[in-house]
Amino acid sequence: MHTEEHSENIPLLTPTPYQRIGRDGQRQNEREPVLGEHCMEIRIDGQTAANLVCIPQFLTELAFGFLRTEGYIRSQADVARLTVCEQGRRADVLLKEKNEGPREISPVRPISWETDHIFSLADRFAAGMPLHRETFATHSCFLAQGAELLFSCEDIGRHNALDKAVGYALRHNIDLGACALYSSGRIPTDMALKAIRAGVPVLASKASPSREAVALAKKYNLTLICAARKDRMKLFTGTAPSDKGENNG
Repeated sequence: MHTEEHSENIPLLTPTPYQRIGRDGQRQNEREPVLGEHCMEIRIDGQTAANLVCIPQFLTELAFGFLRTEGYIRSQADVARLTVCEQGRRADVLLKEKNEGPREISPVRPISWETDHIFSLADRFAAGMPLHRETFATHSCFLAQGAELLFSCEDIGRHNALDKAVGYALRHNIDLGACALYSSGRIPTDMALKAIRAGVPVLASKASPSREAVALAKKYNLTLICAARKDRMKLFTGTAPSDKGENNG
């Protein structure tokens, strides 16, 4: 598999003037860094598969993660070539086998997990991510294996952030079947489906799931943990924690 990424030093933030207006009528001219939107087309075997609105950071990871979570590939070995152009506007993907569209999904293999590991990810999220601290305009996603944080990233969209984390695992030959993902965003069916297609057994989120996402997670053996914050979490589906914090009530 051959990978090329030419996109570098694309600015993420732009100092932007605005006028602060208070309820008391006072006005003040100020400036703050504003996150820019970046568009990247993903082309598979010469055909457009998606146009993603993202931030120009970890674009190769984003492309690999998209391919996996949308069911086009199962591993990095399915890709003959992936090239991100100099402006980061296009990722050209050549698959080793003819693309016949997204594959069917299969149940994930459950693993044991500990509440302390999820609380640790919640603590890291609460501590803040760099772009979010400056702009309050990003979602984030963490990739962890047991107690070890392997990767963290940010993006405008929670779907992109999850894809980047999955793509990082693919690029570094990390077994997604032994990992957990922690997302800052809500978990509707498309987010749960991405985790299932990636073969990730544990998906945690700071936010809430939809009813349909809970049903999907249950059907495909995904351990779904939501409202995961510094002092509590809600286990909706999947295996119970293996630590002393387990509560059967």
